[in-house]
Amino acid sequence: MKLFYQSMGVARRSGSGVYAQNLTKILQGAAAPGTSISVRGLGPGKAIADQYRFLELLDTQEVLQNGLSAERDGYDAFLLGNIFDPGLHALREVLNIPVLGLCESSIHLACLMGASFSIVNVNPKFTRRIVENIVGTGLSSRLVSIDEMQIERGQVLDRAFEDEAVSASVIGQFTAATRHGAAKGAEVVIPAGGIVMAILARAGVFAVDNIPVVNGLIAIVKVAELAVQMKRLTGNFTSKRMMYAPPSGKLLTDIRQAYGDQVYPGAV
Repeated sequence: MKLFYQSMGVARRSGSGVYAQNLTKILQGAAAPGTSISVRGLGPGKAIADQYRFLELLDTQEVLQNGLSAERDGYDAFLLGNIFDPGLHALREVLNIPVLGLCESSIHLACLMGASFSIVNVNPKFTRRIVENIVGTGLSSRLVSIDEMQIERGQVLDRAFEDEAVSASVIGQFTAATRHGAAKGAEVVIPAGGIVMAILARAGVFAVDNIPVVNGLIAIVKVAELAVQMKRLTGNFTSKRMMYAPPSGKLLTDIRQAYGDQVYPGAV
């Protein structure tokens, strides 16, 4: 099984930096025997500040092209390693392989693990986008709170992979925020952001007190493996009726004339 993991954080930092190294190690450690994972960022000058919607929209164009390339290159699933799940629905419409999102996978898994969940956030600018994603899953009634860590700037998170004191500080902030959510009734907690998930996984933090932490990096790999196996066993995974239905017939011909033959592979 071949999985394509689309990272934004790797694009911001570097494909060979400490974040990329730790991210790749965590993802590969979560994979079952026989599963390989390719971790890719975006091109130079991309994914600088994806909390801004205009920039996210620009960056998503490359994400969509990478999804099309992944299917052509024989990958079995495309994983969106960003808490905003950029391009998730568009890619499900156009691709024939399972497409999984970091946020959506984490939310659904959290609801299998407990009756309620909270989000621990690192940037107030993230909050509205995350809420919109949760509403889109139909599971907003299970969300009890979004609690903030007090991270002064993103570079602090980068240093956590090389400075154990910084790592301990980040984990302490996450722990405090998790306890706030627990006091409001959360049974499970989801850290919002791949880099925080990587810091926690690196330190082996998978629970706070008796509250399970849904590490989305692990979750998305296991959900992707499930999706691929379901498709192999049943022949289906993503429904192509209505929401994710591709165009067909004369409309599809016109679309390919305008956008190229590579769009909507396999559609007729």
